Amino acid sequence: MINLQKLLQKVTPAQSLLIGFILIILIGSSLLTLPIASSKGVSQSFIDALFTATSAVSTTGLVVVDTGGFYSIFGQIVILVLFQIGGLGYMIFIVLMAYIFGKRVSLETEKTLQESLAGPPVGVIKKFVKAVILYTFLIEFIGAVILSLYWMREFPLSRSIYLGIFHSVSAFCTAGFGLFSDSFVSYQDSIAINTIIPCLCFAGGIGFFVLYDIHTFLGKTINHIQPRRLAIHSKLALILSITLIVIGIAITFISESRSSSLPLKHRLLGSTFQSITASTTTGFNTIDIGAMSSTSLFTMIVLMFIGASPGGTGGGIKTTTFGLMLLLLLAQLRQREDVNLFDRRISYETINKAFAIGAMAILLVILDTLILTSLEKASFLEILFEVVSAFGTVGLSTGITPSLSTVGKIIIIITMLTGRLGPLTIGFSLVGKPKRVDFRFAEEEVFVG
Repeated sequence: MINLQKLLQKVTPAQSLLIGFILIILIGSSLLTLPIASSKGVSQSFIDALFTATSAVSTTGLVVVDTGGFYSIFGQIVILVLFQIGGLGYMIFIVLMAYIFGKRVSLETEKTLQESLAGPPVGVIKKFVKAVILYTFLIEFIGAVILSLYWMREFPLSRSIYLGIFHSVSAFCTAGFGLFSDSFVSYQDSIAINTIIPCLCFAGGIGFFVLYDIHTFLGKTINHIQPRRLAIHSKLALILSITLIVIGIAITFISESRSSSLPLKHRLLGSTFQSITASTTTGFNTIDIGAMSSTSLFTMIVLMFIGASPGGTGGGIKTTTFGLMLLLLLAQLRQREDVNLFDRRISYETINKAFAIGAMAILLVILDTLILTSLEKASFLEILFEVVSAFGTVGLSTGITPSLSTVGKIIIIITMLTGRLGPLTIGFSLVGKPKRVDFRFAEEEVFVG
């Protein structure tokens, strides 16, 4: 018992987070291998169940079988629960239950939750958790009601409600799991679907901290309370998210217009939908991804790699990480020592963290692509797209996912988990607690450039 306590004391917040996600994935995998989880009453292979469970918990959406066709209602609900837990982060539920039963949350638990959400400062965790739960279920409820009303034109009441709930939660959690075999291709001309789903995706991808900040800002504005302003993080996340989406829409629309005979409305809706679903790392699609031009695919690769904003349900290196990297490059070109944004100076600790995340992400993508190009029978662009989609927890694919080898699936599984937790969190969990260094070496020049 003493050894167990000593072992638990040595576990860092990053390690707790990783262990928790792995346990949830293994439980989900075990449930998905049960015959009751299959529509035909057959057991799914463990590697495929593990792939699906990891995809759900990491809110990726890559699948080796058709979710709506292969899995029974039980299996689909298991997947729904997994991506709901994965989207919010399991620590949210642990802390919520502790508050409900009046238990005190330890400092280590708060630090683990802070690591999970990448946003709330220790000390306001309780208020922030309540806000996250409120935003999540309110937005998902509104989305489910609207989608259910829409699908009542095609399906019975019970089926419409089920479809509405499943796809609303999947969209807000940026999970990309759908119950239609063609995702939303059949609805590519539907104004309702092309509006509701992207709105849910954007709300989930922008991050809980931004939602919380906007809510606070609007509350102060309505009540005429001063001072009121959005945090620099919120401004940067909103500006970059909207800018990247607009750029993605423009490039995809122009690129696909060259070879597409679809009406203008279809092309504009399709370009907008795909740009948003790639930027928010959701993974739904209204057009055949495998049939898109190389220019459009590469544009989506860039959007998926950058991904959503911190503290949300999306993946990627995050918009603010990308923004800080650009700001440092701009500061270097101007030969300025400080990185400034909205009349504020950004700490070099934050800048260094941003570049570390970007560098580790690039190395992971390069390594995965190198291995998979030697194992899988697919083109370089298809494999690169698959790898970045897995890292960004997007779920879009050119169609090669079901044909991946066992080793290929394992690599993608690891990549999805890394993308959900973040490269630095995985690195911290492997290194353990940092050792204090009480000295610094003498400085010497290294020539670069």
